[in-house]
Amino acid sequence: MDSENIIRLTKKRKKGFLRIIFSRFFLIFLLIVLQIVLIVMAYGWFARFDPYYSMMMTIFTVGMIIYLFNSSMDNSAKVTWMLIIAAMPIAGSALLWITRRGIGQRTVHARAMEMIEATMDVLPQPGGVRESLADDGSGMDDICTYVNRSGCFPILRNEGTEYYSSGEEMFSAMMEALEGAEKYIFIETFILREGYMWGRMLDVLIRKASQGVDVRIVFDGMNQMTNLPYRYDRLLREKGIKAKVFSPLIPFISSHLNYRDHRKILIVDGETAFCGGINLADEYINRETRFGHWKDSGLMVKGRAALCFMLMFLQMWDMDGTDELLPVLKTIDMSQVSEGETLPGYLMPYADCPLDDMKVGENVYMDILNRANRYVHIMSPYLIIDGEMEAALKFAALRGIDVRIILPGIPDKKIANALAKTYYRELTEAGVRIYEYTPGFIHSKVFVCDDIKAVVGTINLDYRSLYHHFECATYLYRTDSVSKAEEDFDSTLSVCREITSEDILKLPRWTRVIGALFKFIAPLM
Repeated sequence: MDSENIIRLTKKRKKGFLRIIFSRFFLIFLLIVLQIVLIVMAYGWFARFDPYYSMMMTIFTVGMIIYLFNSSMDNSAKVTWMLIIAAMPIAGSALLWITRRGIGQRTVHARAMEMIEATMDVLPQPGGVRESLADDGSGMDDICTYVNRSGCFPILRNEGTEYYSSGEEMFSAMMEALEGAEKYIFIETFILREGYMWGRMLDVLIRKASQGVDVRIVFDGMNQMTNLPYRYDRLLREKGIKAKVFSPLIPFISSHLNYRDHRKILIVDGETAFCGGINLADEYINRETRFGHWKDSGLMVKGRAALCFMLMFLQMWDMDGTDELLPVLKTIDMSQVSEGETLPGYLMPYADCPLDDMKVGENVYMDILNRANRYVHIMSPYLIIDGEMEAALKFAALRGIDVRIILPGIPDKKIANALAKTYYRELTEAGVRIYEYTPGFIHSKVFVCDDIKAVVGTINLDYRSLYHHFECATYLYRTDSVSKAEEDFDSTLSVCREITSEDILKLPRWTRVIGALFKFIAPLM
């Protein structure tokens, strides 16, 4: 296999503890911690020489709290920052200033807003679609109006969707689509790790690139630090694959470090697109066992919906300011793209950008909860939510909606798992039913509602997805994939155990302590 050359080159890395200690990630982490320590030391040094320090700090702290109360920040984050500033007025205020002023991200922010504004009308809304939904009581027309304030996301007639209840199923379909590629292959992923899955895909990508297919991949910069060797993008380019790294980690305190590309997208020839929870690593298809059985899900869309994902990819590709593809995209008259054979139902692919303060992912989820008539069934790997989302879940349950959430039985992160359990008591007392997947880890990100609506994508129920990550999903309405998503939920539920009040009382003490300690900083995690 041609890809064995790349894999063989990168297998010489140190393993285990030494690999961590001598890694670039550890060095960058150490340098950032050092900067924070210097800020705290400067604060202590100033306190030694100023006799009016205590009075000044009191006035300063009160002023910062007044500022926080009058800011547009999320209420949960306000409480967190107030505690940090109360404990460390100077250091905490410095970190808040860095975050609020967007130190290290102004260029990216400006670029993202520029591209969104420039492409607001690239994908025109097909005539008659929204009109047919305006009076059906579903709220789809309303949510389309809202989502399109943050980008170009037309609601479309269904030209074909396929729901996958496992990474293995989706991987097989992805490989088939890759083999049929004739013009281009675009891939955007959060995690990229060498092994069977990526090796199989890489073989096809190298072969297709040699045949003249335009092959491009964007992966998050965290990969460069944790999963891949230095300049892995250069290794790929040497094989004919155009590759970029989104937001490489740098050894400086910057709010930009917090914003990661969490999307998972594959587009083939502008006709087929895949999206869901599946990253490009072996655990996602259960070729490697890390946390028991890995339960994931995803979706394939056909026709014009694939162009929506193409637009998301091209925006991310040009985030570095190269202006390479967006001008070309703007010259294409999408209204002339022929609409394929339509099937029952509608769909709306959409993205969530953490730089526009819109909270699209969270608001779409809350809209589903608020409009539900019978049930909302949820699968998510994490449950670390703000007061608004918690209130929406509880309100839906209190008004008689069957709200059920499936979470991992074997967590991948102990702190995140402890934080999730801090919500169990209040949610279950309101009538929300919580289940844990006993065979292993749930990584699916799915909302299903009333047999007519579903959202399948990359958006978790946690602060990182809802506030800090670039995300994407597909909103489905009355398509056959909605019923398949509900069948998947029911099937998964059959191997879950429901959390009872007795289970909550028996939670280990360390879980309660860890959850309580970290909950106040959860908005920053």
